[in-house]
Amino acid sequence: MLERVRQFITEQGLFNPATDYLLVAVSGGMDSVVLADVLHRLDIKFAIAHCHFGLRGEEADADEEFVRKLAKKYEVPYFAEFFQTKEFAAQEGISTQMAARTLRYAWFERIRQTQQLDYIATAHHQRDAAETMLLNLTHGTGLAGLHGIKAKNGRVIRPLLSMGKEDLYDYLVENRLIWREDASNDSTLYQRNRLRHDVLPVLRDINPNLDQTLQITAERVGGAEEILRRYVEETQAQSRRDEDEVTYLNIPTLQRTAATILVLHELLKPFGFSYLVVKDIVAAFKGESGRRFESPTHTLVKDREQLVIKPRNLTKFGTYQLQAGQTELKAEGLNLRAELTEGAGQEVPRSKQVAALDADKLSFPLTVRRWQEGDWFMPIGMKGKKKLSDFLIDQKVPLNLKDDVRVLVTADQKIAWVIGFRPDERFKLTEETQRVLTVRRM
Repeated sequence: MLERVRQFITEQGLFNPATDYLLVAVSGGMDSVVLADVLHRLDIKFAIAHCHFGLRGEEADADEEFVRKLAKKYEVPYFAEFFQTKEFAAQEGISTQMAARTLRYAWFERIRQTQQLDYIATAHHQRDAAETMLLNLTHGTGLAGLHGIKAKNGRVIRPLLSMGKEDLYDYLVENRLIWREDASNDSTLYQRNRLRHDVLPVLRDINPNLDQTLQITAERVGGAEEILRRYVEETQAQSRRDEDEVTYLNIPTLQRTAATILVLHELLKPFGFSYLVVKDIVAAFKGESGRRFESPTHTLVKDREQLVIKPRNLTKFGTYQLQAGQTELKAEGLNLRAELTEGAGQEVPRSKQVAALDADKLSFPLTVRRWQEGDWFMPIGMKGKKKLSDFLIDQKVPLNLKDDVRVLVTADQKIAWVIGFRPDERFKLTEETQRVLTVRRM
């Protein structure tokens, strides 16, 4: 199997195994465990990224611990993110699965860029591609949906896409690998699982080679999509302008294209806009300026003769962890440096950008997140609780800056420091303090 994967990587031009550094998405399930082990045995450089969506309680906690140990086994860097998935899904009016996918891939790309990695590798295989193709067809789709899952899509690669599910299972058994089973994979409450358990077995009775047949069909559809892609690229070169994180599309240029809705939909795919929303955008071309449209990741405004597209801030739905012994943490524009020192009688920093905390009173890992309604802490120098919302009012923090306030939270959910403002009384230095954790905002 190792040679088959190596050959597929070469044939598809996925990446350069000798020089490229991958970020591998690992859930702990069978597929991603195989991918990590294959890359390790092929001597390819990679880091592991794991998503905790806050949906399965202790089972998900165990998954995260398993993947953390897996990264330690392979001696590779490890990144974990803890998402507030249900809150994001409720705000956007989308399914939990769609919310998880949106948050997941946005985070993967942030990690890839900040860590200067080359590609994001996922463990999709041949059966995943078949399921995706049929699911897309059921929901209604264009050419992109009919080719299923691409082996390479921008910076996302799928080294196992030529492998069947049985191939992965045989590899696990042969190499005696351990993996985690996700009980939700058996639940028919999810559409993909209903297709997997109830529909595909019937289709495989009709055509035992269904996965391979759909793969060939996907290749043919991919050829037609390539023709469309080249036309879209020409249109994009004539109509698009980028400044910082803002993208502008020229409306008169778009109006001169054949199949304007289809072409604009292709142009807006990277920004998450659906086909139906794109139809509304095109209908608004002749309307007044100021019409606003939203996708899960971006906002688009029709402004005179151009479309203005800006990314939305998704980071408030994520958290970042500072493990015991970790000295640096980067969290979306916030850089923290931590130092553990021994000895009592240390001076308390006067700067609001530094917190000196009693290390023995802290429970790790510490989490950095944005403050939330209902948060409270005990500002140092006070004996009582104070709602963080009231504290920020007292501090005269402008309304449009409140969302940027972060807190450092212990593993038992106590706020140790309102970053840039004040530590918590419960973690202050005393005469009994033996070890000091100094956290500095850089």
